[in-house]
Amino acid sequence: MDTLRVENIRKTFNLSRKQRKIEATDEKRKIAVDAVSFEAVPGEIFGLLGPNGAGKTTALRCIATLIRPDEGDVFVGPDSVLKTPNLVRKNIAFLTNELKLEDHFTPNYLFSYFSRLHKVPEATMLKRREALFSRFGIDKFQEVKVADLSTGMKQKISIAISLVHDPHYIIFDEPTNGLDVLTAKTVTDYLIELKEAGKVVILSTHILSVVEKLCDRVAIIIDGRLTALDTLQNVRSLAEDHDLETVFFDMVRESEALRHA
Repeated sequence: MDTLRVENIRKTFNLSRKQRKIEATDEKRKIAVDAVSFEAVPGEIFGLLGPNGAGKTTALRCIATLIRPDEGDVFVGPDSVLKTPNLVRKNIAFLTNELKLEDHFTPNYLFSYFSRLHKVPEATMLKRREALFSRFGIDKFQEVKVADLSTGMKQKISIAISLVHDPHYIIFDEPTNGLDVLTAKTVTDYLIELKEAGKVVILSTHILSVVEKLCDRVAIIIDGRLTALDTLQNVRSLAEDHDLETVFFDMVRESEALRHA
């Protein structure tokens, strides 16, 4: 099956003396992701929700083969991030604010470059570029250097470039972070289109309204561990008022209380 399965992944990092001071800990290692498992299926948007530093981005970086989990594995369809990472990269789109576009290149050049990198035929590349640039309003800026573009336009270009090879698995980390309302709506509307096209879409965010609008199922990750994993409706029902914000903040407060105890 063409699902994406995260199986019991764990990732730790060494902490420098400065980092230990910032986090007020004597521990020399930080557990960023601890025994996390979930499955995302075609035709849904799977939301990974958590506060800053909860482990969302680390989990996504493991899925995208940017870092290797210490334990566990991730299967993108039949392909393992540990055993066949090159096959995984061929089939995913990964978007994160940590990966920046080169300032002195144009959208046209970057789209062509990454299309060739993915061995997309020229005719297909031209057709796909026209469709995506038109969809995101990039066409008027296709020969403008990235350095001279707005934050919103850079984000839309990043999304278009991540999709040059028409991947089946879409992994977006905070895609609407820092965007104005109109640009954010353009992005969220397109994610819905990808879902309706039968793609596997994983969306990481700390913006609850985006989760409410887009996600079919939700996993809440706090301090590296999953504290909830269910449909959006069932997760909301964990609070008496059926409010996702209530559920989320109750879990964060409980985690903080256990940590201080």
